[in-house]
Amino acid sequence: MGDLQVHRLGPADLGVFEKKLLDDLRALETMLESGRLETGRRRVGCEQEMFLVDAAWRPAPIALDLLEGLDAGFTTELGRFNLEVNLECRDFEGECLSSMERELDRRLDEVRRAASGMDAEVVLTGILPTLRKSDLALANMTPMPRYFALNAAMTELRGEEYEFRLKGADELILKQDSVMLESCCTSFQIHFQVDPADFVDAYNRAQALAGPVLASAANSPVLFGRRLWQETRVPLFQQSIDTRHPTFSLRQRSPRVRFGERWLRGSAVDLFREDIARFRVLLGAPVEEDPVAVLRDGGVPELRALKIHNGTIYRWMRACYGVTGGEPHLRVENRILPAGPTPLDEIANAAFFFGLMCGLRNLQPDVTRVMEFEDAEMNFMSAAQTGLGARFRWFGGRAVTASELILGELLPLARDGLASASIAAGDVDRYLGGMEERVRRGRNGSLWILKSFADMKGHPRDRALSALTAGIANRQWSRTAGHEWDPAVIGEGRVMENGSMRVEEAMSTDLVTIHPDEPVEMAANLMDWNRVGHVPVEDDGGAVVGLVSSLAVLRYFNRAAGADDGPVAVASVMDRAPLTASPETPVLEAARLMVEGKNDCVVVTEQGRLVGIVTESDVMRVMTTLLDGEENR
Repeated sequence: MGDLQVHRLGPADLGVFEKKLLDDLRALETMLESGRLETGRRRVGCEQEMFLVDAAWRPAPIALDLLEGLDAGFTTELGRFNLEVNLECRDFEGECLSSMERELDRRLDEVRRAASGMDAEVVLTGILPTLRKSDLALANMTPMPRYFALNAAMTELRGEEYEFRLKGADELILKQDSVMLESCCTSFQIHFQVDPADFVDAYNRAQALAGPVLASAANSPVLFGRRLWQETRVPLFQQSIDTRHPTFSLRQRSPRVRFGERWLRGSAVDLFREDIARFRVLLGAPVEEDPVAVLRDGGVPELRALKIHNGTIYRWMRACYGVTGGEPHLRVENRILPAGPTPLDEIANAAFFFGLMCGLRNLQPDVTRVMEFEDAEMNFMSAAQTGLGARFRWFGGRAVTASELILGELLPLARDGLASASIAAGDVDRYLGGMEERVRRGRNGSLWILKSFADMKGHPRDRALSALTAGIANRQWSRTAGHEWDPAVIGEGRVMENGSMRVEEAMSTDLVTIHPDEPVEMAANLMDWNRVGHVPVEDDGGAVVGLVSSLAVLRYFNRAAGADDGPVAVASVMDRAPLTASPETPVLEAARLMVEGKNDCVVVTEQGRLVGIVTESDVMRVMTTLLDGEENR
């Protein structure tokens, strides 16, 4: 998707592009069979994604403005509050890892200096704690044709809104009308070039290693204030661009974001074939190259059509074709790692993966002989859910915890692998030593976030999330590893300006509701049991049709005192036209509605369906928080 010229294709252009796609696939197969791909050289590289935040630690949609002052190494992402920088690839030897860290630090310093001139900051984290659902509006999609084309194509395939469901310590159920949920996720993607003859075994090794590598690196446990999976990026990314229609649930169809279905056999071409067979072409571009003719003339084909299609298929471990220094090659792209907590931690994660890829090749080249594919996939999902607390089924069907496996077997194996690749001993000690200490302490990024969030329990959620984001930003540039950080504290957060606080940050979402046909006595009991003054009324379809208040219930009982006329339905006492607002409504506007409507609450809805309630006490809490913040500035 780095190709700026991609767009949706009409029927005629689609046929032409698919012909080019098949030509590219045949050319790649010819290159493999004739030994035209580079061998005997191993390179590594990485791509760093990041969030941009404003002075209140909220997403700052300033990416395009920032890019005007940055060089070509920086590029856009789906959201206007995201950026990406691509580092130089380097030979996997000597001090390549520390060299990569130095370049990453330098590049991040560049973007931070540019952002500071706009009163903004850069944050490295898998999911930004202060993200709000309203930040995912299409207005925050980067205004480039390729992103709108991707959104239109996927939404058309889906045929309805995207629905996201996830359960962790909390639960989140929401709908989204675009692919913008993808912009909630930022990663640190690493590339590992391998010889063509070793590609199949290398790819399978990467799949087998995904679980323990992710368990140690998890850094995305909170979304919209809900504590979900330790690496919530995994289910969020999959569901955010899942084009499968629910009515096909009994049909075996793969999501575009996936771990895979089986071990790879044959060659890298089989991965590309499978993706072409399973997934419709979404986007294309004019392609003039005849790859077969280029090969015949002794040249190196670009295989642009193949790369464009591959860029719309999001395997967690992806096969990539590239050309470096005029030499075509194959590499494994590892997409499982989240951004952050620090550049040091990210390079340690990369070192762990690279070392394991080399060490396992020496120990067990063909992991399919000792492990079932289903176990590799379940290990990956278990790591995403519980991080270092995951339980794995490892080689030979052996059960082991993530921490036991990493400390007892994988770290020594990674050390051996890095040593076999002639990586500098100082780099091995720096990165794998830090990884060992992280696992011994049980403190990956997700666990630090959850501990900090728990310590701020009792404070308003929006203040806690602001402090959490501030705590990440304040610590990640200190050049210390994340497992050494002290927890974030509530005073680190910044208070938003009055006009920018939205209802979604103040409303209550843990609600009880009632049906209009239920008796008023039931409404009274619901209020008493839950200590609330209002109960929304929903019909059979889940639409909000009214609001019953404690005052209305009291009036009913006062009128009915001594009478025995049987149960009276809620519909007879409810307010049929309650004050309503959307989650994006400013809190000050909700307060104005209450004053003018002489009411003490506003029902918050989306498309007629209940999402929350904001009351006078909620508004007063927000205003008190804002005033306290002004005094403390």
